[in-house]
Amino acid sequence: MFIQQFFIPGIAQSSYLLGAESTCAIIDPSRDVERYLDAARDLNLAITHVFETHLHADFVSGHMELREAANATIVAPASGHCAFEHVAVGDGSQFQVEELRIDVLDTPGHTPDGVTYVVTDTSRGNDPVAAFTGDALFVGDVGQPDLFPGRAEELASHLYDSLHEKVLALPDGCMVLPSHGAGSLCGRAMGAMRYSTIGYERRFNAALQHESREAFVASLTKDMPPAPDHFSRCSEINRQGPALLRTLPGLRPMKPAEFRNEAARKETVVLTCRDYAAFGGIHVPGSFHVDFGMNFSTYAGWVVPHENEILLVADSPAQAREAVVMLRRVGLDLVVGFLAGGTHAWATAGYPIDRVPQLSPAEVRTLLGDGALLVDVRFPDEFAEGHVEGAINIPAPDLRTRHPELPVDRPLVVMCRTGQRSSLACSLLKRDGFDCVNNAAGGYTGYTAAGFS
Repeated sequence: MFIQQFFIPGIAQSSYLLGAESTCAIIDPSRDVERYLDAARDLNLAITHVFETHLHADFVSGHMELREAANATIVAPASGHCAFEHVAVGDGSQFQVEELRIDVLDTPGHTPDGVTYVVTDTSRGNDPVAAFTGDALFVGDVGQPDLFPGRAEELASHLYDSLHEKVLALPDGCMVLPSHGAGSLCGRAMGAMRYSTIGYERRFNAALQHESREAFVASLTKDMPPAPDHFSRCSEINRQGPALLRTLPGLRPMKPAEFRNEAARKETVVLTCRDYAAFGGIHVPGSFHVDFGMNFSTYAGWVVPHENEILLVADSPAQAREAVVMLRRVGLDLVVGFLAGGTHAWATAGYPIDRVPQLSPAEVRTLLGDGALLVDVRFPDEFAEGHVEGAINIPAPDLRTRHPELPVDRPLVVMCRTGQRSSLACSLLKRDGFDCVNNAAGGYTGYTAAGFS
């Protein structure tokens, strides 16, 4: 038996190659599947199966790509009611991949359709050696059960049963191989390790230490991280079967005149992925801004309208191409072009520009003293840990609907932890008609490091 893990930073997603002697299966693949094809080729293994643990909410899966590229059989939970050709599985289902036996456990809770794949290497014995737990059990945490409105308590209760009656019944030495790690919004407090064992999680996972079902449910139905907009959209895309990447629009360079004409169409939005300092200095008016150095896929999927065609402003053609891959991971498929020559070409063509002043901590303090309003766009738990007195807390994505709470005739200083999310927030406010918007460079981290609080 051979297991290779693939980890995508940002969305913190883990997928796996499970190899036998001459064949292998891919578990929870990402949409850009070349990594699996290359790995299988290097190992001289044929990909025969794709196993999905659930209808993933935070990314678009690569099962359709692997079916086309490798003629692999897709295996997915029966309770997911997938619309494409697949083998539907649940409790009692079993597969044989050469000497590897794969048993299926229904483990709903994070989603109604979750399953766990338990692997036994029959060439070595009859004890399970690995469990692909999806988003039921993480390292140091368990799955978030509130992705489905009105069902959080029901799903948390299902998750309690899934874990205590099924997953934790596996041997202590059985490996835990989850679909996400630290940084994912599919849980609250995942550990930095990307794999674990049943015994270790039984002993040290805080979410498994509650003395009753009621305490477990209560812990998972309050103060959970917010679910981005694209979560429900990605689940449905995965259920229907994502469009094949070869059918999507190609990315083409656009000279400033063509870019400007396309950007003026109501069906089109402009997304800048340069760093926040560059965006602040000069950008195409009306742009969304998601700093490429932050969790680009998640925040773009959260705030950029998926029904619109997208034009990119990047530092280079290579960055634009990489951005397309990351956008497609969250179902933003209509990326049609990028600004050739970047903002330098835009400015030298004589077109209008916009900017966001980047303030040092001392400048922030001065502007606040002169009557500016501080908008802290971190999440409530971050805000509660420490914030500048007098700040208003509105998480950055919420400004799309909560911006009427802010005065349009008063200077605003926008702050997050480092300056990236606040730049996103500034771009949202600018799009909604706020003219006097300033970004706190370095965020709350820089502000406190300068001796202010």
